Parts: sequence; C-alpha cells; structure tokens
Amino acid sequence: MDWHDYDAALFDLDGVLTPTAEVHMRAWRDLFTDYLTLRGITDRPYVESDYFDHIDGKPRYDGVRDFLASRDLTLPEGEPSDGSDADTVCGLGNRKNDFFAAALAAEGVEPYAGSVALLDHLATTGTKVAVVSSSRNAPAVLEAAGLADRFEVVVDGQVAAEAGLPGKPAPDTYLEGARRLGVEPGRAVVFEDAVSGVRAGHDGGFGLVVGVDRGAGTDALTDGGADRVVTDLAELVG
Repeated sequence: MDWHDYDAALFDLDGVLTPTAEVHMRAWRDLFTDYLTLRGITDRPYVESDYFDHIDGKPRYDGVRDFLASRDLTLPEGEPSDGSDADTVCGLGNRKNDFFAAALAAEGVEPYAGSVALLDHLATTGTKVAVVSSSRNAPAVLEAAGLADRFEVVVDGQVAAEAGLPGKPAPDTYLEGARRLGVEPGRAVVFEDAVSGVRAGHDGGFGLVVGVDRGAGTDALTDGGADRVVTDLAELVG
C-alpha cells in the first residue's frame, strides 16, 4: 500500500502491536472459570469463544457485564475503586486486572516483529502514529515492550474514562486519537484485531480499517467493517 495516501496510523495494542491479547485471554479465562465455579454454574462453563464473542476489544467493565449477561447473570455495578474481592462488576473487572498484572510482571512481553517492522517503515514516511486501546494497562505494556517512546499519542482506558468517552465498538476513542494527532479520520488508518475495534474504525469514517487476524477470523473482521485483513503487519511494509 502507498502510505503517502495517509497521514496517520492508529493502532490497537493487545493483539496488534503486542501478543498481550493472549495474556488477557488467560486472565479472563481464569477469572470466569473461578467465578462460575464459585456460583455453582457447571452446565455453561467459560470457553475460548466467550472471549471473542463478549469481551475482546471492549473496556474491562463492559467485558464483565457482557459475559455475565451471556449467562443470564447480573451484579451490582459497584465503583472503579472496589476491591478485587467485591462481588460487583467493577470488583470482578479489578480482579481480572490482578491476574493480568501478575502475568505481565512474570512473563514480560515482546512486540510482534512484523508490527515493529511497520513502525520502523512509518517512521521513514513521516506518518503520525497513535495507540488507541481499551486497556488501562496500555502504558505499562508499551513500556514493557520497549515501544513507549514511539507514540506521541496514547488514548487508553484511563484517558477514555477521564474524558467520558464510550469504549469500542463506539468510534469515540479512535476519533479522539485522530484529533490529538491533528489529522482527519479519512486520512488515517486503523489497525485492529477485534471485531468491536474494526466496527469502531468503520463507524468513525476512517480512510482504511485493517483487521489483523489473531484468532477472530477473516470473515468476522470483514463483516465487522475491516476493509482489508492481514495476519502480520509486515505485509504492509513498502
């Protein structure tokens, strides 16, 4: 593709730049497997497809809420300050974050080589770059992956909460990323591995939405709004 047709590239983080989506998946699995067991729910256990169907790409508390709804369960909303032992939506979300933080500290993270190759290429073209992630852990992940100094703009879950922006699949966080970069959405490319994320890019009117298939599937990403689907960002270098 000709990168001179675009002024900016906006990247989701987990599953696009770094393989931390796998760490998130394990954290969600451990959280809900424990939770369903404690509730005595054995006929509808947590399965891998639950991550893609109800959780992937969404703000943490939305993921908790949507998974619980899939099992006809409800909890009080609670507050973001709830302890991770609280039986609330926020409490469960904070418990999941404990699982994730422990795994990140123990295992670290290496960025995808193809994603680094694309970032290196974009640096030569003068293309502006930003990270737009639902995760509140984005700064820590970027630091651990050695990518923090590559991005002038990071719109993460904390920024979205402070600004009152709805999370993906709403386009607001991507539009905020484009605004902070000083570019029009139609002149920017969105990179996403989640159906909720490609839908956000599509609904935001971005010039190109690239789905990165790390497990969601080409058909699901295309149906969600991806203009093109790749398995590695190195395919877009040059």
